[in-house]
Amino acid sequence: MPGHRGYGMDHSLYDWSPITKRPPLRWPDGARVALCVIVNLEHYEWVPPQKPYIPRFPYPDLRNFSQREYGNRVGVFRVMDALDKHGIRATVALDATVAENYPFLVEECRKRGWEFIGHGQTANQYITSEMSEEQERGYIHTSIEAVARATGQRPVGWLGPGYSESPRTPDLLAQEGIRYLCDWPNDDQPYAMKAAGGRLYSLPVTMDLDDVTMLVDHRAPVMRYASLVRETFDVLHREGDETGRMMVLNLHPWLIGQPYRSKYLEQALAHISGHKDVWKATGTEIIDWYADNADSST
Repeated sequence: MPGHRGYGMDHSLYDWSPITKRPPLRWPDGARVALCVIVNLEHYEWVPPQKPYIPRFPYPDLRNFSQREYGNRVGVFRVMDALDKHGIRATVALDATVAENYPFLVEECRKRGWEFIGHGQTANQYITSEMSEEQERGYIHTSIEAVARATGQRPVGWLGPGYSESPRTPDLLAQEGIRYLCDWPNDDQPYAMKAAGGRLYSLPVTMDLDDVTMLVDHRAPVMRYASLVRETFDVLHREGDETGRMMVLNLHPWLIGQPYRSKYLEQALAHISGHKDVWKATGTEIIDWYADNADSST
């Protein structure tokens, strides 16, 4: 028999909140848009565990392995150059395997003042509801500890590989000291979540601008990447005059760092940087400001 449906949400992780009914959100220095750029540094396993994870292709999956390796060997440096040019400090979604095996990449990010957040163990080890609570808790703890050891700082943000979660993930993340997660692309502003074990916020990714979503899943022509980012930004910028908006660009160097794609990222960032009323910030900077200002007034 179908489950009973009543008025309200399907879950109790956060309150439903229409953006038109919230108090105006004001970013630092009167910025209309807060820009956060997430750079995914991830390893793809040749032969991932069968369960409780989600494999994608037959083994050994050399094509996907090599694509991700291209991102870590070549593509990421094109992304770094574009971000450096426009004074953008990224938020790095760093999986445990890259953290443990690519100290050169970690140092390149560190010297740029980039923030590190947890990103699971590998690109093809997802969190799923087939995990037991003990398995998921261990997976999260191992991922966070690997980033902490590699970077010297325990991460307070999280982006699940493939945006994967189970119903208990927010609680387990909060219990590990995570203060914000990026897996819920359902808003143009941050918002508070309800989690057992600590205060937790959502930093929603602008999902349609995720390069994998746009260029692979939706099969948008690559020459449209820059224009779609510009068009999205222009709307957010206009709306930000009334209440602050947020754009969270999620980038994968193995994809957007390809030679023929990287110029479109550069074009998009140039357009955004041509506006003075943009706050270029890391995930923690946005969440800290929101928690100290906007969230305390609601």
